[in-house]
Amino acid sequence: MNRILVTGGAGFLGSNLCARLLQNPENQVTVLDNLFTGRKSNIEPFLQNPRFRFIEGDVKQWQDIPCDQIYNAACPASPPAYQKSPTDTTKTCIFGVLNMLELAKKYNATLLQFSTSEVYGDPEVHPQVETYRGCVNPIGIRSCYDEGKRCAEALCFDYHREFGVKIKVIRIFNTYGPNMDPEDGRVVSNFIMQALRGQDLTVYGDGTQTRSFQYVDDLIEGIVRMMNDSRPDFLGPVNLGNPGEFTMLELAQKVLQHTGSQSKLVFKPLPGDDPTRRRADITVAKRELKGWEPKIALDEGLEKSIAYFRTLV
Repeated sequence: MNRILVTGGAGFLGSNLCARLLQNPENQVTVLDNLFTGRKSNIEPFLQNPRFRFIEGDVKQWQDIPCDQIYNAACPASPPAYQKSPTDTTKTCIFGVLNMLELAKKYNATLLQFSTSEVYGDPEVHPQVETYRGCVNPIGIRSCYDEGKRCAEALCFDYHREFGVKIKVIRIFNTYGPNMDPEDGRVVSNFIMQALRGQDLTVYGDGTQTRSFQYVDDLIEGIVRMMNDSRPDFLGPVNLGNPGEFTMLELAQKVLQHTGSQSKLVFKPLPGDDPTRRRADITVAKRELKGWEPKIALDEGLEKSIAYFRTLV
């Protein structure tokens, strides 16, 4: 039996990952989540599965959980959530990964760290490649997350070099899909929920800033391939994202089209340090992860996501 620990497993990405992992009858999955942004409803379908266990606990506190693989997904990922308690966000990034690295060291487990495209900040290189070191404001309102994740990556590689801990690092670009918190403040969920409720769609800035949007199933496929790659020297970081690039205005129009909403657009000032452009270069992932690349286009992914969000309205 493969003993797998998923921190943050009641969250959006973690719960989708658990669903995938439990498809393999050889996997035994334990979730550690303090439910700060995770939701018990996301893991409700797994609670009766004898190969699934839920521990309500904080990754910042030491937990001795025997494991062979660790997916460290614990951390608020939307700006409203991580700015709500910025010091706790930084602590989660740093103390959380330290605890998981020590756990991996104790049980000779492999740790896969969920990092983020936010380590690139407001990039001066476009699209973003893994060798780009980023342009991050270390004292800005987003730094608790950006710098927290950058430090977590540094700790992973230091533990690998100093102690031989087995690590994998992925950098996740904007991802959307079922199990997102409808109130989490990310742009896809914001637009869809506002459209379904007949509210105006809130566009920050002039709407020309861009993102590359990845449907969650494509991301999970890349994550599992990365973890199960047996090459000891293939550590990452590896970008996982959809290279299709869209402005906020283009996304808003697509949401209106797919929901059939008559909502209007309202414009508000752009938040501080909000990146103006973001697009994944996935050359490394396509080459190294057995030909992985996103399969689900934005229009198809929005249809799937809107169907999910309709059940919550």
